[in-house]
Amino acid sequence: MSASDTRNEPPASGVRLDLWLWAARFFKTRSLAKQAIETGKVEVQGQRAKPARTVRIGDALRIVRGEEVFEVGVAALAVTRGPAGAARALYTESDDARRARETRMAELRAARAGYQAPQQRPDKRARRLIRLLGDIDAL
Repeated sequence: MSASDTRNEPPASGVRLDLWLWAARFFKTRSLAKQAIETGKVEVQGQRAKPARTVRIGDALRIVRGEEVFEVGVAALAVTRGPAGAARALYTESDDARRARETRMAELRAARAGYQAPQQRPDKRARRLIRLLGDIDAL
């Protein structure tokens, strides 16, 4: 076995949290994963963690990425980033958590769908109305 083969195999005890999040494709880079962990967007077993925390099979993670909230369990360990199918095999997400995340995202999309940006810049009359609405005391 060469040195590169041993480097790609995860140790039996565990893997760094930031490395696992990157390998599981929750974040595009390890530095983004590290930043999310340091800002409290990732919890392990309900507690804030540090980037170097060891993740083991069976750990429960709560990951906040933008408006999405993932509640997953660690199913496998990896230290290299592979294809999306292999990344999905690294974690399990319960049907209830997945359904809740999808309904929340659908609600957010529906809330944003009501706003339509104007097709053109406001004319002189519209700008006057905008200024009036901005200064409630002027009415």
